[in-house]
Amino acid sequence: MAGVAEIIPRWEWRTFGHRFGAADVVFRALTPTGIQESDELYLLSGMGDNVKVRDDLMDIKVLKEVNADGLEQWTPVMKVGFPLPRTDVVRVFEALRRPTPELAREAYTLEQFSDELVAPTEGLRTVAVHKRRVRYTIGGCTSEVSDVVADGKEIRTIAIESEDAAAVIAAVRSVGLGDYVNTSYPRGLADLIDGAPQRFAVIDLGTNSIKFHVAERHADGTWTTLVDRAEVTRIGEGLAESGEIGPEPLARAVEAITAMVAEAREHDVRAIAAVGTAGMRMAGNRDAVIGAIRRQAGVTIEVIPGDEEARLAYIAAEESLGLREGATVAFDTGGGSSQFTFGHGMRIDEQFSLDVGAVKYTERFGLDQAVEASVVDEAKAAIAADLSALDGRPRPDALVGMGGGITNITAVKHELATYDPDRVHGTVLDRAELERQIELYRSQDADGRRSIIGLQPKRAEVILAGACIVWTVLDKLGMDALTVSDRALRHGVLAERFGT
Repeated sequence: MAGVAEIIPRWEWRTFGHRFGAADVVFRALTPTGIQESDELYLLSGMGDNVKVRDDLMDIKVLKEVNADGLEQWTPVMKVGFPLPRTDVVRVFEALRRPTPELAREAYTLEQFSDELVAPTEGLRTVAVHKRRVRYTIGGCTSEVSDVVADGKEIRTIAIESEDAAAVIAAVRSVGLGDYVNTSYPRGLADLIDGAPQRFAVIDLGTNSIKFHVAERHADGTWTTLVDRAEVTRIGEGLAESGEIGPEPLARAVEAITAMVAEAREHDVRAIAAVGTAGMRMAGNRDAVIGAIRRQAGVTIEVIPGDEEARLAYIAAEESLGLREGATVAFDTGGGSSQFTFGHGMRIDEQFSLDVGAVKYTERFGLDQAVEASVVDEAKAAIAADLSALDGRPRPDALVGMGGGITNITAVKHELATYDPDRVHGTVLDRAELERQIELYRSQDADGRRSIIGLQPKRAEVILAGACIVWTVLDKLGMDALTVSDRALRHGVLAERFGT
């Protein structure tokens, strides 16, 4: 190729943003291997390869391959000086995926090329870019953190590259950027110039359901929700007996997560955080499950400890409900476990996770069927025994409940045919309403419950057990009511990893 020596292609990973959480701390602790500044002129077409002018050379790299991990292999094919010959002008427009204009000259200076060929071409633009690149070596990979000013707009980009694709992925994860989506330079610059919103996604793989959240972050640190939904996949089905996640529950989860990742990419998110909770913590085949999801859905599930799950959920609830005074207990009950956090305002005093989840008691007491009141009493007694860590604790000033079971119970209270998170969030759910719903659920099987307005059909099997857990928490803490938070783990992950 003209002006380009033989180069072994390298796998590249890159992301753009203003702050990167843990990664910023990691890079500040590293010793740079070099610093370089440059002024470059990028040509953007919205669909072409990497085309720019640097050091008075037309510089083109073409995308040769994208691997299963989303890494890109860019190969240099041109470095030619100005005046640019006609034949090379044709190659530039081919790289930009644009028809070559009528060429009136045998060769073009940079000014002639820009004014006579680029400016009149629809969908083609130039962007003046200044870069200050600080280079590092991470896990044998070349890395750089660059401060970029493009047409007066500032951004930061982090890149990691190597001939070894596996080493690049390992290096990306080691600096805390495993959640981020690989973004090429042309696309990142176009997003910056166009003012594209910064969007992020969270996938919360629970024992009974998978929650999916996409939000857009604004300059003032506030968020706008774009997607917030849950899909019941029951990955914990049979887990208590076998100790492992079975092939059918895994297949359901993989299908749901794959669709969520695709939807997140349609929203052009910058990062997708995927976390797993109680079911994944308990599964003996956890590593195999993580591997299957990574291969098929393209995301890596991070299994978080129970106390970390509780902390993140507490932060989300406290910030959204504004409970700043007095003693607060926040609990998040799911299919496999319940997390409890005790605090005063934003100060956390204690947190723990208990193996108290709706799937366990549903399977043990047959609560997916119509049952006698005595069976419900037995289930409550078993739940109370497993919640003994709450015994003897002082009555809090506020009790906050969250999780799919509680929000579904609240939707039933409001008879919401279509779930409305703003209507659910902040609802006061009292003991009398819980007792009414327990009676409603115990008197019919799962099929009968599916006709109840507000109840998610796939949650019909476990809703009775979930209601019994919530009732027992109230009883243990001497409370007559709780405040419902629709903001839970996924919102805490979003705020902590991608917030300002």
